[in-house]
Amino acid sequence: MKPKQTIVHLPVYQPGKPIEEVKRELGLTEVIKLASNENPFGSSPKARAAIEAEIANISLYPDGGAVELTEAVAEYLGVNTNQLIFGAGSDEVILMLARAFLVQGDETVMATHTFPQYKHNCEIEGAVSIEVPLKDGTHDLDGMLAAITDRTKIVWICNPNNPTGTMNTDAEIKAFLAKVPEHVLVVLDEAYCEYNTTGQFPDSIEFIGQYRNVIALRTFSKIYGLASLRIGYGVGHPDVIRSINQVREPFNTTRFAQAAALAAIKDQDFIASCREANTAGLNYLTEQFNEMGLQAFPAHGNFIMVNVGRPAGDVFNGLLRRGIIVRGGHMLGFPTSLRVTIGSREQNEKFIAALQQVLAEVAVQA
Repeated sequence: MKPKQTIVHLPVYQPGKPIEEVKRELGLTEVIKLASNENPFGSSPKARAAIEAEIANISLYPDGGAVELTEAVAEYLGVNTNQLIFGAGSDEVILMLARAFLVQGDETVMATHTFPQYKHNCEIEGAVSIEVPLKDGTHDLDGMLAAITDRTKIVWICNPNNPTGTMNTDAEIKAFLAKVPEHVLVVLDEAYCEYNTTGQFPDSIEFIGQYRNVIALRTFSKIYGLASLRIGYGVGHPDVIRSINQVREPFNTTRFAQAAALAAIKDQDFIASCREANTAGLNYLTEQFNEMGLQAFPAHGNFIMVNVGRPAGDVFNGLLRRGIIVRGGHMLGFPTSLRVTIGSREQNEKFIAALQQVLAEVAVQA
């Protein structure tokens, strides 16, 4: 059996190494995972209680329309319920966008390097991916505008960008949207938006009210701490949401995910505490990198990309032997950098101590 020709060249996604595998392979009793941008502080206790209560309904299908959750998120964001669609993580919403809007020969514009699932899903549909290099680790919006043609269907902007952690400001995105042709859908992927504290983050909900061709993606996997439950959403114009709904699988989000997300969105005190702790951790790592003479991209999510000046694979393996899992930049297009999730204070301090040891052992790349 031969697969469709649009997928034969695609790589299989390689996740970060799981904790138990590292313990088993290296004989370690303690492993700290700072590789997948998970929330080290877990999830709201209210979300955990909601999951426990939902066990009684485990034999029942979920609400296919996620009605109660939709109403709660719509109220929180100040939008209408017909402006929301939920998926198994925002990853599934990306998949549905590609399926709903792209056909063979269409063009789609994105940065390089950015979240790889944009290109992956677009090429499955036979679309041509036009990649515009980052500028100082940040989306080059002028370059992306110049790449738009009559064949362009979707432009993807990951903000803050994964893997660099950089941010395009409200003013930058506003100026960009004013110049984008109406036939092009602009996807603002804001998986890490809740971590931002600059006061300059784009108001995507305002943009959605102004433009029919803008959709924002958000997730409960990051600051809400529900990564294992796989639930995220898109918010946009009702016509765009309806088109995505036409390709959505029935019952695509679980009862547990819906119940936990409903409880989590109502516990903004927990979110505020996570944001505060993340900011403290980000400041600590930035200060430590500065003292070590290492350069890092300005970070606006719950991770930071730092240039260690040495082959990333060697530093990654050195940290791994010490029970610290990070994401090696050699897997992300940055051969001398690491992407590090912000951990708890204890985790951050152990990472820095291990990094200092490893850098003393690995030669600087000429």
